[in-house]
Amino acid sequence: MRRNANTEEDRMKGWLGIVAVTGIAGGAWGAGTEAKPGEIVVTATRIETDPLTTPYTVHGLGGLELNAVRSVRTTPDALQSVPSAMIQKTSHGQGSPHLRGFTGFRTLMLVDGIRLNNSVFRDGPNQYWNTVDPLSLRTLEVVMGPSSVLYGSDAIGGTVNALPIQPPPAGGPEWTGRTLYRYSSAEDSHVGRIQAGGRPDERTGFVVGLSMKDFGDVTGGKDVGEQSHTGYDEWDLDALVTRQLGDRGTLTLGHQTVRQNDAWRTHRTVYGIEWEGLKHGTDRVLSYDQARDLTWATLAAKDVCSFVDAARVTVYRQRQAEDEYRVKEDASAGEKGFEVVTWGASMQFDSDTDLGRWVYGVEVSRDLVDSYSHKLKADGSVGKTDIQGPVADDATYDTVGVFIQDAVPLMDGRLQILPGVRYTHNRADADRVADPVSGDATTVEGDWDAVVGSLRSSLVLDSKERVAVFGGVSQGFRAPNLSDLTRLDIARGTEIETPVTDLDPERFVSLEAGVKFRTDRVRAQVAYYRTLIDDLIVRAPTGRTIDELIEVTKKNSGQGWIEGVELAGAYRFVQDWSLRAMAAWMDGEVDAYPTSDPDPVRGNMSRLMPPTAEVAVRWQPGASRWWAEVAVRGAGEADKLSAEDARDTQRIPPGGTPGYIIGTVRGGVRVWNDTHLTAAVENLTDEDYRIHGSGVNEPGRNFVLAVDSRF
Repeated sequence: MRRNANTEEDRMKGWLGIVAVTGIAGGAWGAGTEAKPGEIVVTATRIETDPLTTPYTVHGLGGLELNAVRSVRTTPDALQSVPSAMIQKTSHGQGSPHLRGFTGFRTLMLVDGIRLNNSVFRDGPNQYWNTVDPLSLRTLEVVMGPSSVLYGSDAIGGTVNALPIQPPPAGGPEWTGRTLYRYSSAEDSHVGRIQAGGRPDERTGFVVGLSMKDFGDVTGGKDVGEQSHTGYDEWDLDALVTRQLGDRGTLTLGHQTVRQNDAWRTHRTVYGIEWEGLKHGTDRVLSYDQARDLTWATLAAKDVCSFVDAARVTVYRQRQAEDEYRVKEDASAGEKGFEVVTWGASMQFDSDTDLGRWVYGVEVSRDLVDSYSHKLKADGSVGKTDIQGPVADDATYDTVGVFIQDAVPLMDGRLQILPGVRYTHNRADADRVADPVSGDATTVEGDWDAVVGSLRSSLVLDSKERVAVFGGVSQGFRAPNLSDLTRLDIARGTEIETPVTDLDPERFVSLEAGVKFRTDRVRAQVAYYRTLIDDLIVRAPTGRTIDELIEVTKKNSGQGWIEGVELAGAYRFVQDWSLRAMAAWMDGEVDAYPTSDPDPVRGNMSRLMPPTAEVAVRWQPGASRWWAEVAVRGAGEADKLSAEDARDTQRIPPGGTPGYIIGTVRGGVRVWNDTHLTAAVENLTDEDYRIHGSGVNEPGRNFVLAVDSRF
């Protein structure tokens, strides 16, 4: 782990290297292609479906739009224009989307259908979605609301599937290449990517890419200025190989490596800002390194037998590691962290019968968890070693799930009814856990079973397939994980979580109804949802303190609810001009324990998203290489605080997070056939603002320049 911020000389060398590598690689390869997003979605039902008739609220975000047009910095940032998605950032390197009021281990991220979530994901915001490189993606598919029938535990607020870039198609160019460079003034950042792909023969294709990222300290708005120690470094490697096996099968081999270094959480240090009454922490240093390695193989086949029309089998290994370095106010230092190695496999089958189109399968996984925590001596050598790190040491977590769903067409296919059910078994075994009372090593184990169902439907209202209504009821669940059971770590800035043994699964029931409209000029969808909460696991103060921190344990609190309305649409009102807009509102309450009193109290959901809207007007002549856009995004004051929110004065100002209105102007030109130059001025008025619950303010006036060239 690096223990010092980058020097200017190191950072200069870093971004010069990025520019040099990007420039050298340019012009070396042939032309590439990219599929258009949103025409077909897979994640919502596990089979290819038309978004209009999919009985869920879905969004498709294409890589070309995200990187060449909007030039997003991270994968969480890619979701900021999705209704009911709030992108909280504990630090500049740690983005955590809140989807329909839930975040952390109550939202699910998939990478090509493989779970990013593991058994150490924690309550509240976390940084793990930032380990998915947006430059490596072909499409992001977003499904709002519970998807536990198809994807199991954690799929409550929403499920996001990050689909990687594919090799050039058969019959396409023999070789492809890509270079990208992005500069941001308020982030003092430089991002570069080189990518190559090809087809050595008609049956084999490959693509490989390397991204290098150097983020400096973020400059806030006109009053906040530079936010010290908010920069970090990152590099990402990805590769994908496909091989056609006869006329009916495809073998895919994929790999991703991510390394993120020296990402500080400044709100808990002396470098936190005091904007709008915020208080900063007392630590001298609090930095994190993050690592992720995913390797997988997928065999997909069609026309398998008389009953099975398609099959997909995946095996994978994923390693995720986190290392923390902390120097306290008294100059005492320590390191802690964990490593999770997940082995998993899944089988999915698709059968088209007279009784509908069936999708069914099985998923299994095992997490192997090791953790550490030790104090450091004055000379930097290891001193006292603790029983466990942030979670249990020498632990395993096993999951087995079986699911089935049918898509029944009625009324000549205009009406679709989708019933589904899933059974899941989870088991935790932790051999080294620190007892919060005695301090001795103990063990924690538990197992849980869950059966959930869903019933969704959609109805096309007209013969031209322009309007459809959809709705249904979906159950969701989240089994207690190792973070719930064994976490011994700082939660919010003034709290420390301790292990607990007796927890039940969380359960949810979501009701949703909406309408979708699609013509050549208009695309729109509106949805209302209400999610009922039962046995939510919440933090509860014990009345004790540990190292001057409030001790909190976990309890199944009881009941609650969250509801909201979402609107998203696009309208081409004249030949060269279009309008897009989104808006979201939500409210919710849940039983919690604001004090050590054993009786729960009904209060606001934590970090409840304020009313949010965005409107953009784009000029883009069909035959022109040029385009331009003006966008305005705003949020109301986030003043519906939970008791935990009110105590979290390092991240949430007293009384709530102020609202904001931010303007952006961006434009671009297609310099050559597949070379896009984009320039933008974000936060035109240099406002000081932050996303509710974040530990760092957003950039002030920001000049962004990006070049994305595909050959």
